[in-house]
Amino acid sequence: MANQDYLHRFLFENSKIRGEWVQLNTSWQTVLARHSYPDVVQSQLGQALAAAVLLSATIKFKGSLIFQIQSEGPLKTLVAQATHQRTVRGLARWQGEIPHGSLPEIYGSGRLILTIQTEGKPPYQGIVSLEGINLAEALQTYFSHSEQLKTRLWLTADKQQAVGLFLQELPSQQMDDTDWERITLLANTVTMQEMLSLSSTGLLYRLFNEEHVRLFAPESISFQCNCSQERIENTLLALGATEIRAILKEQGSVEVDCEFCNRHYSFDPVDIEQLLSSQVKVSPSPTRH
Repeated sequence: MANQDYLHRFLFENSKIRGEWVQLNTSWQTVLARHSYPDVVQSQLGQALAAAVLLSATIKFKGSLIFQIQSEGPLKTLVAQATHQRTVRGLARWQGEIPHGSLPEIYGSGRLILTIQTEGKPPYQGIVSLEGINLAEALQTYFSHSEQLKTRLWLTADKQQAVGLFLQELPSQQMDDTDWERITLLANTVTMQEMLSLSSTGLLYRLFNEEHVRLFAPESISFQCNCSQERIENTLLALGATEIRAILKEQGSVEVDCEFCNRHYSFDPVDIEQLLSSQVKVSPSPTRH
């Protein structure tokens, strides 16, 4: 299968319903190349990345949307970020064996957090308890509580790609409930294998060939981590001179790893003293990947 990472928006002309379809291939492989995840964790993270792209595409903003789960179960943390520039990154933290099963079995008790960070504005954050059999149901619960818009999602991921289908009533529109029932009934016939194997046009035709669907031009998606030397330096400065020098004395250098992309930053004693004395940008020792 060719490497394709695209977001496809579509609109039901006569039904006041919008939809999105996302396929992550190369970007998903890039995420997987950074860490070795168990199969269950891979599936959950892939679904979360697809969901983050779908949700970020529903709003007009400059910034990022972060989909996060924090729990007390085996899969402790799940983080997926998508930006208005259609870039993605994500990570997961787990402990012990991760069972195959429903959300309660994988996560235990937890909460779902959606954070929207918009340039020049305070961040918006919505938090709900983690409910449902799978991530799609958990997000549908979030929308029913916070956005009060009829919303349905279908998410799946394997080792090659992560895909998602999204349907939502248009805001401020008086929608005929029979339209929503008909279209979601059609969409609900989709299988995970079809989502992983069909193209966007093939899937939409398979599901909605009797509907009037307008498909917009695809938007490309890529992996990108926003870690940088400047961000790492600011993080170190936030620790304070005493803490940084203590680390330096104990270890001989200050080592920082980005959990999203595995990029490694190394600061030797000269780097640290320059940073603390002048707080200007320094060139850390060559990074390792």
